[in-house]
Amino acid sequence: MALVREYAESNSEGAFATLVSRHVNLVYSVALRQVQDPHLAEEITQSVFIILARKAKSLSPKTILSGWLCRTARYVCADTLKIQRRRQIREQESQMQSILNEPDPGVWNHIAPLLDEALNCLGEKEHDAVVLRFFDGKELKQVGAAMGTTEDAARMRVNRGLEKLRECLAKRGVTLSATVIAGAVAANSVQAAPAGLAVAITAALSGTTTITTTAVIAATKAIAMTTLQKTLVTATVALLAGAGIYEARQASQLRGENQTLQQQQSPLAEQIADLRRERDQTARQLALLREENERLGRNTEELLRLRAEAARLRADTQQARPSKNAGSLDPIESAANLWVDRVARLKQRLEQTPQVGIPELRLLSEEDWLAAVKGQPLETDTDYRRALSTLRRAAEGKAGGLMQKAAQAFASGNNGQFPTDLAQLQPYFDSPMDAAILDRWTIESQEAVPSVGVGNPIITERAPVDEVFDQRLVFSQTGSGSTDFLNQAIWGTMQPVFEAYRAAHNGQWQTDFSQLLPYATTPEQQAAVQKMILRNSGTK
Repeated sequence: MALVREYAESNSEGAFATLVSRHVNLVYSVALRQVQDPHLAEEITQSVFIILARKAKSLSPKTILSGWLCRTARYVCADTLKIQRRRQIREQESQMQSILNEPDPGVWNHIAPLLDEALNCLGEKEHDAVVLRFFDGKELKQVGAAMGTTEDAARMRVNRGLEKLRECLAKRGVTLSATVIAGAVAANSVQAAPAGLAVAITAALSGTTTITTTAVIAATKAIAMTTLQKTLVTATVALLAGAGIYEARQASQLRGENQTLQQQQSPLAEQIADLRRERDQTARQLALLREENERLGRNTEELLRLRAEAARLRADTQQARPSKNAGSLDPIESAANLWVDRVARLKQRLEQTPQVGIPELRLLSEEDWLAAVKGQPLETDTDYRRALSTLRRAAEGKAGGLMQKAAQAFASGNNGQFPTDLAQLQPYFDSPMDAAILDRWTIESQEAVPSVGVGNPIITERAPVDEVFDQRLVFSQTGSGSTDFLNQAIWGTMQPVFEAYRAAHNGQWQTDFSQLLPYATTPEQQAAVQKMILRNSGTK
């Protein structure tokens, strides 16, 4: 706790840096066990140490710092996972509603002849839940209320019903996902009846009921009636029958008029449907823009906070060492200006050579750009290649982490199955993933990258941008890892070179790749050795 008190009393950067170096592995390990995501664990670790910096002054001298950090890491993990689950549920419901609004008519043509037979395969509770949700168009909360249960229980019944429908349709040769079946059923299962049908049924039932009831009463009373009374009753029945016939004729005329009106209104209905589709599309775009605006707002607030913190640190430093800093440039400001200049030059290089850019770069924040150039000179072409590779790796790490979380959510909703196509993950992202990003990645068996053992199957990049400096990231449902594209590409070519060197040096390995040049006897081997030398240049 001595370092904590030193930081709390004097805002000592050295003390806080020592605290971080001592405990970062502990905090990161706790976070990784909780969230099973290396990238998310890094963010949680940063958040824990930010909390430590804010609460340093209020911590008791008797506090066991390691225990406090572990508890705080668990609290932050729990909050983070709770937020992720809520976002995932909202995204799934939003995606479901989007699918319900834009069904594929071809799918319905396959489902319609088999739907009622498939519904007979459901139990009573699942059947009623599916009908209420997709035939009556009720929300899950309303379904639960109608069935006397909770919203979560209603969701489970609907999901079980959809899964049974999917299995039943699959046995009859119609193989579709539960989500597609739900969208098609909700959009097409209830068709609009002719406008005059309800009126005709009501009129016909009304006339028939009148005639039948009157006739029965008359027949019952006729047993005790006189001839005159029977004559009067017969006349009355005839009159009522005539009225019923007249009403039926009037209903028929009204039905014809309604059909004419319906034909006249058909163009208007199509226009209204087009306007509704445009309205729904605009609403979805507005929601995406609002989400992006909120994200930008949060980034702006964080940037302003960091700027204020930097200003405070500069003020404290100048106040503590006025004579030493007099007439000299603030080292923090100097370093910041240097990094900003490097970021600007790196962005300029990307504009000049767009072929080395990737769509994942849009996922990076300004802090990610600064991290890519921190401690990295930009003087030679190799410097730029190495910095751009670092930048791509950060962007691909974020994209891969998002795909890993989406794959985990997909498996949760599909009996633990891993997706067979990355496009299947779109409904499970917090926000839609750019198709250009997904096109750069593929789902492979672990045998495709045997040096990284993270489980099977895996999600990985299709190919590198820079074979010499880029690393291949690998994500599975349970873990992640990385390896060099270059090692995997040239191992077969380099293996005879390594063996020849070791045979000439009593089994010893080389200490510098340039030592392998005399043992590279083919043009391919010479080129591979040169790539190894280039990759390791400037790394000592």
